Amino acid sequence: MAEIYVGLVGFVIIWYLFFLRKVAETARLFAKKHCNQQGLQFISIARTSSRWAVNKRQGLHLVSVFEFEFSGDNLSSYVGTVQMRGNRLEQIELPPYSIS
Repeated sequence: MAEIYVGLVGFVIIWYLFFLRKVAETARLFAKKHCNQQGLQFISIARTSSRWAVNKRQGLHLVSVFEFEFSGDNLSSYVGTVQMRGNRLEQIELPPYSIS
């Protein structure tokens, strides 16, 4: 019986890691698309936090925040944020930046 629980815990951990990877790839696509639409150069992205949240409308879901670097003038870089709720985009925030 203990083997079943160990297998189940292992499966949940592996599923969680794959799910985090899928969310990160989706966030990267949204950040790159937003940069392209604004005429910016996308540089990099990194996850800053992930947490589980519960509400009546969406139930249990993962809220992840990513920071991405971009450039408007190809000389300086700025940091924007992407907030994901599950695998869906919630918001993208950009600081004021210079363009050439």
